[in-house]
Amino acid sequence: MDHRSLLALLDRFSETRILVMGDVMLDRFVYGTVERISPEAPIPVLSIDAQADMPGGAANVARNVASMGAHATIAGVVGDDQWAQDLQAQLTLLPKIEARFITDPSRSTTLKTRFIANRQQIMRADREQCSPLSSQLAEQLLVVYRKALADADLVVLSDYNKGVLSDSLTRAAIDSARIAGKPVIVDPKSMSFGKYRGAAVLTPNRRELELACNHACVTDEQIVSGARRFIDEGTCEAMVVTRGAHGITVVGPGASVAHLPTIAREIFDVSGAGDTAVATLSLGLASGGDTVTAARLANVAAGLVVAKLGTAVVNIGEIVAAVTQFDGQTDHGKLFTVEHVTQLMRNWRAHGLKVAFTNGCFDLLHTGHLSLLEQARCAADRLIVGLNSDLSVRRLKGEGRPVQSEVTRATILSSLKPVDAVVIFSEDTPLNLIEALLPDVLVKGADYSTDTIVGADIVLRHGGKVLIADLVSGQSTSRTLARLTASTVS
Repeated sequence: MDHRSLLALLDRFSETRILVMGDVMLDRFVYGTVERISPEAPIPVLSIDAQADMPGGAANVARNVASMGAHATIAGVVGDDQWAQDLQAQLTLLPKIEARFITDPSRSTTLKTRFIANRQQIMRADREQCSPLSSQLAEQLLVVYRKALADADLVVLSDYNKGVLSDSLTRAAIDSARIAGKPVIVDPKSMSFGKYRGAAVLTPNRRELELACNHACVTDEQIVSGARRFIDEGTCEAMVVTRGAHGITVVGPGASVAHLPTIAREIFDVSGAGDTAVATLSLGLASGGDTVTAARLANVAAGLVVAKLGTAVVNIGEIVAAVTQFDGQTDHGKLFTVEHVTQLMRNWRAHGLKVAFTNGCFDLLHTGHLSLLEQARCAADRLIVGLNSDLSVRRLKGEGRPVQSEVTRATILSSLKPVDAVVIFSEDTPLNLIEALLPDVLVKGADYSTDTIVGADIVLRHGGKVLIADLVSGQSTSRTLARLTASTVS
């Protein structure tokens, strides 16, 4: 897909609405260090430093959808317990997720606790109850699902085989979606794919396909043969098979087959990679992309997320940067992932060049922004700009912001002469980015002081400088929007 078409497709992600239903859970990560073996048994002793909770399972699919700028509605069942409250608390932090949960006091919310030592997972402990829902609860969930269906562009059924997506509920959900004209993507865990009959796309991994078709699925030919069987039977229209180190195989109607190679990256954690792939695939299809193009984007997104620790997510800017040629000459070649911009910095410094860094939302670019960028570029030989993702801007500025998507904002910044590289970050502050880059000069506007600039202490501690740039009076996106609102009202 050419660059312009790809940008247009990714830019449409923010306009889509995805309905996710399935097994929701809470992913808990306990971080620490191991320095000794227990005297009680030959096991490591984890000295705990921190704990983090993240939405898991079907909830992580919804979280990934929201992280890429789209609206996600998640329907599922939780217990009447603390883990359900913790999951709800995590979801409330995400502006574009609407959680519609049914509470079942007879079951516990699924909790997966992973213990991490020195960036390596050493154990996982699961607390779960996989019994089927009662007929009454299943009907309540179906009512919730059907109400949400009207506003959805596409449905994802995330089946972790925890009891929510029974044969009858799955069948009713797919039938309702087909009647409403909404395509269904299923991430299957059941060994019987017949329950998913009528789905647009199934996304099994290699092992799941092997169990379902009851023959080896190792070679390209075996994968295609297994997938073709279910397509010919009418179970689905297409199948996207994830194959780990061997990439993804897309099998469609007729003779349509595409083998997509894996994206080579250093792997830190595979937790949630399948959820990221399914979310990206659903957004690609809902935005008008074909199955192969959507699968290519899903392959890239999954490759990005396994390089992160924990049940992580990606943003659109990272996907754009990952699929763009990093020639540094064209405008679109200025958008980078953190991984690649770090490599770029090493190359610059090897040639004796100093690097400046500044950051912001850069929504509705104005002369104040241009002045800041020009002053930053004059302070060093190269300038890297950290750009808040759409999700980050929404948290900081409120509903209705940003006015322009992160793809549009990144494209405009990339076209400016003072800017040498743009990297999008999803956090509220660029602290992690600054720690990764350690720029020679950190630049912010005069509405900040050195002691209030995020990362200033880190840069100074490593021998860098902090530059307070002059402001252009009266220039602000918020003021511009306020004036536009006032003129509209009058």
